[in-house]
Amino acid sequence: MNRHDDLGTNRWRRFDDWDERPLRLDNFARDDPANGFSAMKGAKDPKPSVAVEGGRITAMDGTPQADFDMIDLFIARYHLDPEMVGEAMAMPSAEVARMLVDMNVPRERLVKLAHGMTPAKLAEVVAHLNAMEIAFAYAKMRARATPGNQAHVTNAKDDPLQLAADAAVAVAFGFDEIETTMRVSRNSWSNALACCIGSSVGRAGTLFQCSSEEAEELQIGMAGFTSYAETVSVYGTEKSFIDGDDTPWSKAFLAAAYASRGIKMRCTSGAAAELLMGFHEAKSLLYLEARCLCMQRAMGVQGTQNGGIDGAPLASAIPGGVRELMAENLIAVWLDLECASGNDARSSESEIRIGAKILPFLIAGSDLICSGFGSILKYDNSFNPSSFNGEELEDYLVLQRDFEADGGLTPRSEDELLAIRKQAVDAIAAVFEELDLGSPDADMKGSVVVASGSDDTRSYLPGDVSKISAAISGRAITVLDVIRALHKRGFVEEAENLLFLVKLRLSGDYLQTSAVIRDGKVISAINDPNRYDGPGSGYRLSEARRAEICAIRGELDQREVLRAEATFEKAESGRIAYRNMGPAQRGSDAHEIVVGLSPAFGTQLFRTLAGHSLADVLRALGDGIVEEGGSVRFVRFLHTADTSFLGLSAAGLAGSGVGIGLQAKGTAVIHHRDRLPHNNLELFSNAPITTLDHYRGFGRNAVRYAKGLDVEPVVVPTRGEALGARFHARVALIYAIETGLTRDGAAPEDVAVEFIRGKGRAGA
Repeated sequence: MNRHDDLGTNRWRRFDDWDERPLRLDNFARDDPANGFSAMKGAKDPKPSVAVEGGRITAMDGTPQADFDMIDLFIARYHLDPEMVGEAMAMPSAEVARMLVDMNVPRERLVKLAHGMTPAKLAEVVAHLNAMEIAFAYAKMRARATPGNQAHVTNAKDDPLQLAADAAVAVAFGFDEIETTMRVSRNSWSNALACCIGSSVGRAGTLFQCSSEEAEELQIGMAGFTSYAETVSVYGTEKSFIDGDDTPWSKAFLAAAYASRGIKMRCTSGAAAELLMGFHEAKSLLYLEARCLCMQRAMGVQGTQNGGIDGAPLASAIPGGVRELMAENLIAVWLDLECASGNDARSSESEIRIGAKILPFLIAGSDLICSGFGSILKYDNSFNPSSFNGEELEDYLVLQRDFEADGGLTPRSEDELLAIRKQAVDAIAAVFEELDLGSPDADMKGSVVVASGSDDTRSYLPGDVSKISAAISGRAITVLDVIRALHKRGFVEEAENLLFLVKLRLSGDYLQTSAVIRDGKVISAINDPNRYDGPGSGYRLSEARRAEICAIRGELDQREVLRAEATFEKAESGRIAYRNMGPAQRGSDAHEIVVGLSPAFGTQLFRTLAGHSLADVLRALGDGIVEEGGSVRFVRFLHTADTSFLGLSAAGLAGSGVGIGLQAKGTAVIHHRDRLPHNNLELFSNAPITTLDHYRGFGRNAVRYAKGLDVEPVVVPTRGEALGARFHARVALIYAIETGLTRDGAAPEDVAVEFIRGKGRAGA
């Protein structure tokens, strides 16, 4: 039974249609500031204020020093610059907001002002900006000029062979950083080793993190497997912080510990974390996040993983929540922090909402546009599905091409990626054998190389991995052991790539703000600063980079279309033969229907967009005409390739005054000689879904028009297919081929058509 069959339902049925959309799986929360559900105007958000005595902050945002909680105290001591406070806090917030979008105000001036602003002041300023202004300000204020991206590499089995292969693929696509985590926590050492090896395949310098418990994560870093850390959480309320773990001082100590071993570190915060934990204090998402960001700057960390993160789905459920996620990222770069700008946690079931959420950062650019693009499939993403996952990676590549925006990634060919996967699997198998961690057999390795996800593999299971992980940890295996094993087994390039990263840790060069490694060199806010001061400035695609971004799979040009058509030509020659019979004249048969063929019909083009042989289309049209008592004549026109004019020209020659215009791509029209060019009798505009039965019916109707009978038009049904998106590039290329054969004033030619397969001959 059709869901619309119950005519008694007192409901507009469009709501039934909407109910089936993915959007209805999302939840939405009403504004409720008293209970923390407010993006930018909390019930208890303080007004910006500050007091300074003897170079010390004695009151901040309405709270006297005696009542400071640990977050207030940390921000007052280590974030606020007493020399800037007076000037910065005195400026009207709307004026500062205009400075953020004024291309004539240097970034350096605004960064200095931010160091003198309290969390409430920062939040108040950015709240003046609409979404477009926030995106513009972000493009101006981000620290490094060249955009980048970060990948999640995980799988449901914690399979080290698959991790290595997927890490190598992520490197090939151009991710500057790779992050992994585990389904089984004790598998962390194996996951770290696997991704470390995979990230060394094909390119040196991809930074890598293993997201684990903080103490163990530091141990893994000390062993040399990782080169950065970012899952160091901070919160905007004291109770959340204590419940989450530690204090601002302990996090600052941890940051120093990482830096002392050459490991880059960011903190993680993001809107709605406090609301999820139940300690929101009736304050807005933006204000609480402003506190987090001021703390992170005060800790001396390089940057922040920001933009909602795990709280993004909740933030997005609140009115204005996505705008708030943009605003908190703006505060981050305004404070001169490296910004991994969220877009990791999938915040919606609606692909439209997901695409809209990432677009401002793709266009504006970001240090790391995603703080975790799921380069693996959704079900393999142990962090939970990201905004974009392996399923949507090609969509993202096309977005870069659409907007000529550098999203940090580069299309790669299937052959190239398959070879990279094999190299990575062979490399980790060699290390396992050399270090006596395991002996993967050919079937295990082969299944991983071609696998899209862990459902396709016949490799390690989590229990097997736990033993490997325990051996790595228990035997104190380090990255130097891995480097030696790779070199000994002949994987010299991979060994050198890993050693290169170890050397960089000793120099500490990538501890600079917004540092990543490209082409063997560190680029950061120091040597690649963002200098945006209006159109034509800041980061711009080079011609070489533009060519890389545009070279996606499935590109077409005329030569490729003609090559594809040539593969059909031989088969078509076995179905039909065309013979020119000289100039076409006007007929006298009152039942004659002229079918006007386009210039490339059967000469350079041989299939409709639906894949029908042109011979079959002509047979179907001819059969329909004859079945209804008409006669058919085929005429090729060379003065036009336009469907309407083909039909009108054909009608002008037909004894009946009725003609059919037919393009090689399958578009067809029934016309009468007395009608205006685009006022036809019937039109088949959706060639990709037009069937041979439709063409046969078209032929019958042409005769009925000629006889003056009542006609039921043939309608090609659609269900809202995006036919333009699927075929327009090919259509334009085909039409260019057709129009390239036209000649002004060219006379029409009668064409005799012989159907070779089966009996039949038609035409003059």
